[in-house]
Amino acid sequence: MSNNRMPDIKKAEEGTKNRKRFNLTSISVFPLYIFTIIFVACPLIYMVALSFMERAEVWGVVQTFTTDNYRKILEPVYLNTFAASLKLAFLTTILVVAIGYPFGYFMAKLSAKWKKRTMMLIMIPFWTSSLIRLYGWMTIFRANGILDNILMGLGITSSPLKLLYTYPAVVVGMVYALVPFMIFSVYSSAEKLDWSLVEASRDLGASAFRAFWTVSLKLTLPGLLSGVILTFIPSMGLFFIADILGGNKVVLVGTVIQEQLMKAHDWPFAAALAVILTIMTSVMIFFYKKITKSDELEGIV
Repeated sequence: MSNNRMPDIKKAEEGTKNRKRFNLTSISVFPLYIFTIIFVACPLIYMVALSFMERAEVWGVVQTFTTDNYRKILEPVYLNTFAASLKLAFLTTILVVAIGYPFGYFMAKLSAKWKKRTMMLIMIPFWTSSLIRLYGWMTIFRANGILDNILMGLGITSSPLKLLYTYPAVVVGMVYALVPFMIFSVYSSAEKLDWSLVEASRDLGASAFRAFWTVSLKLTLPGLLSGVILTFIPSMGLFFIADILGGNKVVLVGTVIQEQLMKAHDWPFAAALAVILTIMTSVMIFFYKKITKSDELEGIV
């Protein structure tokens, strides 16, 4: 066999291997595409289409194109609901960042054994239903409850406090439910951090704060922004936390969607509200990609 034909034979063999590898990859990801189309793309398309339909007089929808559902969102009562939800989302996100960022950052500096232990301590509460855990907060916040007894026992207060069914109780519930997402997002970024860069900045004369601000914060920014996304939008829609700890005194966008679906049976208007939240999420993810130059949310995928 001529030596001139050897490169051609090798190229043919490599081409066959590449085709086999491509076929195996296509077969393995095919179920993922089917799942995404059926359970993600189709519901989103249906939700958008539903938001442009009219509500039937008794039940269901009338397949007539209209933009009234989006005009309805501009009514003062719903704009005030969006404003209140945004206010709660900002406050929750700030508190989650204040708690979750330092926790995730310093957790990445622990030894491998303590990293696993700390992760388990964070994850164990999620083995219990979120409703049961929220009812535990009700026990803590109620009049003459655990917190009241502790405060009165220490002499800090002289009478029971009315903490349950208040705005602060809702904020605590939101922070408690969402702070793990911030912790794991920041931890995912901080674990990849090259700590020698921080040490080098200190050796060059930078203070601890300046080294953190110029090196650590910039390198963990993807995790921080990912945690913000995973906190901000959900805090506008976790209506069950507002219902349980706020006693229906705190109305969120998620509360309105739930009421429109289950009580008013105005499915198109509920779909329009959900579309607005989806757009807000998409905008935040767009800016996340622009800032971090990444196509993946840190700590999630």
